[in-house]
Amino acid sequence: MPRGNRIRLKTPRGVLVDVARGDRAADLWIVGGRVVNVYSGEVLEANIAISGDRFAYVGPREPGAHETNILDTKGKYIVPGLIEPHSHPWVVYNPVSLTARVLPLGTTTLVHDNLFFFLRLGLDGFQRMLDDLAGLPGLHLWLARVVSQAEYREEREVFHPAALETLLDRADVVGTAEITRWPMLYDGDRWAIETLEAAHARGKVCDGHTSGASYERLNTVVAAGIGACHEAITAKEVLDRLRLGLWTVLRDSSLRPDLDEVVRAVTEHGADTRRLCMTVDGPNPTFIEERGFVDGLIRRAVSAGVPPVQAVQMATINAATYLGLDDVLGGIAPGRRADAVVVKDLRDFCADMVLSAGRVVAERGRLSVSLPKIDWKRYQSRAHFLVPESVVADPALYAFPVSSVRRNGQRATVPVIRFRSAVITERVDYDLPVRSDYVSLDDSPGLTYAALVDSDGQWITHAVVSNFVPLVDGMASTYNTTTHLLVMGRDPVSMARAAARVHAMEGGIALYQEGEERFCAALPFTGMMIMDHRFETALRVARGIAEAVREAGYPFHDILYSLLFLTCDFLPGLRITPSGVIDVKSKAVVIPATGPLVTRITREDSVSPGVGRRARSISLGKGGRE
Repeated sequence: MPRGNRIRLKTPRGVLVDVARGDRAADLWIVGGRVVNVYSGEVLEANIAISGDRFAYVGPREPGAHETNILDTKGKYIVPGLIEPHSHPWVVYNPVSLTARVLPLGTTTLVHDNLFFFLRLGLDGFQRMLDDLAGLPGLHLWLARVVSQAEYREEREVFHPAALETLLDRADVVGTAEITRWPMLYDGDRWAIETLEAAHARGKVCDGHTSGASYERLNTVVAAGIGACHEAITAKEVLDRLRLGLWTVLRDSSLRPDLDEVVRAVTEHGADTRRLCMTVDGPNPTFIEERGFVDGLIRRAVSAGVPPVQAVQMATINAATYLGLDDVLGGIAPGRRADAVVVKDLRDFCADMVLSAGRVVAERGRLSVSLPKIDWKRYQSRAHFLVPESVVADPALYAFPVSSVRRNGQRATVPVIRFRSAVITERVDYDLPVRSDYVSLDDSPGLTYAALVDSDGQWITHAVVSNFVPLVDGMASTYNTTTHLLVMGRDPVSMARAAARVHAMEGGIALYQEGEERFCAALPFTGMMIMDHRFETALRVARGIAEAVREAGYPFHDILYSLLFLTCDFLPGLRITPSGVIDVKSKAVVIPATGPLVTRITREDSVSPGVGRRARSISLGKGGRE
């Protein structure tokens, strides 16, 4: 496969040759340690010379008498810097605050999903952000989304092949991100397949998402150009993907802590690990704080029976090889990027020191370098909301109109979204009373109103939800896969207050109970992230919303992913989307969206040249709304 626009290291080869021969002093020596050689699968006693940002020498030679910059690692292991090949840097934290926490844990390379950055900032804004993040410690690479996670009318204008090809021509964009709507590949969608072809032509990877796909359907998706998948949840599904040539990324995340099961493909079925990687798949901040990041994956894999060196290989050289960058990173060898983790024990795997590009960036779990001061606001060329605050602050907006469903006198049959787990839903039809042309939940404990309000004010989708936050009076959030305003509750007045609060913050989450604000957090960067550079801020938000919804009856374990995926278009059951409440499997719109809420407002005058516009509505076919 041709290797496209490449990551370039700074130290010239000629300098490395001089250092390797002993004719030039190294910038840093690491001596006395045991090197985990991921190429041979051995643990060897060796000294390491570093010149600039690259390893120059690995072997028995001692530093010269004139070389005084020496790290003594006697009794410790030297491991290549860890790689997260499937990062979602928008789970309340942002790329900087995430780095602040995970770099000291040993993850020196992260391959990020660009979804919400591209969706809200457009092509120019996203690229300006990438340029500014070049100064962030560690190596930060990106995957470009081909489609969103909730189809909308202008999607193919925003995710235009020309824009995606512009991104794929960048060295720091190493491929296309997961296509969660994988049936479009099975159906032969020409637009998506041609984008994958463009990535392959540039020597870039094509990440995948094949949740629920049978072996037969996987064949077709692989034929379309997908090269990797992290959605296996059983050992059999791991083997299915390996047998079809997919790089198979074993997941252990806050939403799906599946590693103990999927690793059985190795420990019980003897699967070759060469095409296996590992990911935490964008975990809740509390998961990172309690269980770690890629370092935690190594600990859990070893605990499940994977030999330590193989676990390290899956978290380093395997991921680098999948990315087509194994000649640049992933191992400790001359010429490679000088990323390394010093640990006392391979089983406990706790980073004592972390090096990135040849410099010490963390010691004993604490960052030892400064982070760039990023002004996130400068990439956002428009307000999050064009719909006036007075519109979303009107309680009448959240009353469920009976005209949206089948009415029978003073009763109505309402398709209710019932949560079966944190993210999986099902349809349950309820016979509910009608009062003044609106569906009433007064006599239906456990049911809550829900609405997805277009941030431009052009449509609203009404719904009824059960087994989610059954006791909440009012809750609003832009933290969802559309970044529009998701509002829920039993009391329209409290729903309106929560919505107004989030509107005033330009994005975030607010919860009201018994007339009082019980939780509030601003997420003004794309409606999904804090602007703070401290991971501790994201952690406080995650813990705060978890506690607030638990008191309101939330019965599951990951509220952030429940909110995120309630508005998606790829998981089973009913979903609240810009076209209405949809049945994902049949693609039917069971409750159509209505609107507009205000006289049509366009973003054209508020968008800088080259920045993509947000869509205002979509159609999913017959029964949808133009």
